[in-house]
Amino acid sequence: MRGPRSLQARLSLFAGLGVAVLWIVTAALTAEVVNRRIDKVFDSSLQEAAQRILPLAVLDIVGREDEGLNRRIAPLRPHDELLTYVVRDNRGRVMMTSHNADPAKFPPFPGIGFRQTATHRLYYDAALQGSLTIAVAEPLSYRAEAERKVWLQLAVPLLVLIPLSFLGIWFLVRITLRPVAGFGATIATRGAGDLSAIPAEDVPAEIAPVAVAVNGLIGRLRRTLEAERSFTANAAHELRTPLAAALAQVQRLSAEARAAETPDSGAARRTAEIEASLKRLARLSEKLMQLARAEGGRLRRQEAADIRPILKMVAEDFRRDAGEARLAVTLPDSPVMSDIDPDAFAILARNLIENALRHGSQDRPAEAALSSAGVLSVRNAGPIVPEEKLATLTAPFERAGAQSQGSGLGLSIAKAIALGIGSDLSLRSPAPGWPDGFEAVVRLTRA
Repeated sequence: MRGPRSLQARLSLFAGLGVAVLWIVTAALTAEVVNRRIDKVFDSSLQEAAQRILPLAVLDIVGREDEGLNRRIAPLRPHDELLTYVVRDNRGRVMMTSHNADPAKFPPFPGIGFRQTATHRLYYDAALQGSLTIAVAEPLSYRAEAERKVWLQLAVPLLVLIPLSFLGIWFLVRITLRPVAGFGATIATRGAGDLSAIPAEDVPAEIAPVAVAVNGLIGRLRRTLEAERSFTANAAHELRTPLAAALAQVQRLSAEARAAETPDSGAARRTAEIEASLKRLARLSEKLMQLARAEGGRLRRQEAADIRPILKMVAEDFRRDAGEARLAVTLPDSPVMSDIDPDAFAILARNLIENALRHGSQDRPAEAALSSAGVLSVRNAGPIVPEEKLATLTAPFERAGAQSQGSGLGLSIAKAIALGIGSDLSLRSPAPGWPDGFEAVVRLTRA
């Protein structure tokens, strides 16, 4: 049987069991000491009773006219007689007894001292050079009852103290481990893009090495990711200038080729293909920079701002290029306050709208909507995307179809931004309320 997995439960259980065992052992030892002391007190009472009664019995017996008379001492009033006695002469004749004594239960005089039968504890003493002896008896049941009471008086408090000990230990352990729980909660609530060191000043010394190791791991992971992102961003940035220069030269060469082209020359066509390839490469470079920005963290700000103007501005850019009828935008009347970085939100909206326009039907406009609850949804008409395909669309360089002209990074960038703000990118096909189409939804972090 395995113990509890919780450290708090283990400490509470084992400490509580230890305290309970200690209480029980202490109570048992105490009871044993008390019982031995009780035996000594009872034996002393037997001896004291014998030494007080025997002189009085001697005076009574010596002064009798009929020396063979057995006198039974009558009680003054009814009572429970715990001590009984018998006085005999040197020939074993009973000379005096207590009112409730049974001489048959008193063995003959064996000598001065204590003796014990199956039912009684006895003390024997003698006077007049052994011519008169006395035996004082006490029932063993009386002593057993006294010992049971001692055990009971020690056991009853334990029934209360042991549960209280468990409760107190559990409470103290919980308070003591509160910094550990706080450390774990800090790790659990960290956003995907937050790789800063976790404060560990208040954790116990035993947990401090774990905190140092976790922070060390986070630091190494942060440096690795920063190196990858830096390389991606720098590579994409460095490609901008030569790509722009090469594109300008190709466009100039294309114009010259068209002016000088003969009917059998293919120079204009080839330069047009090179120009298209350079434009795709330029767009890919831009997407890589956006992906590095999305994965670089710092996607939230301290202050909240209304994000409606950002979505409106992005939508106007697409309307100028694709036409007013290609994109419908729905915005609430009241401000939508969010702490998302404006540049990150613009990149998110741009990639979702671009994806919808690129892959949507040409006959029906794409729709972008921002709700007052901070939910951004972008949908487009088009063929239904199979469910198994939806799960792969957010992977880098994954395209909806082999003929797609996109870079395959738009939904990856949107996914990275959604995770960076503590949300998620939800993809649905068909779009809710439509027989076909595709919808992407992001619930933005509210201020």
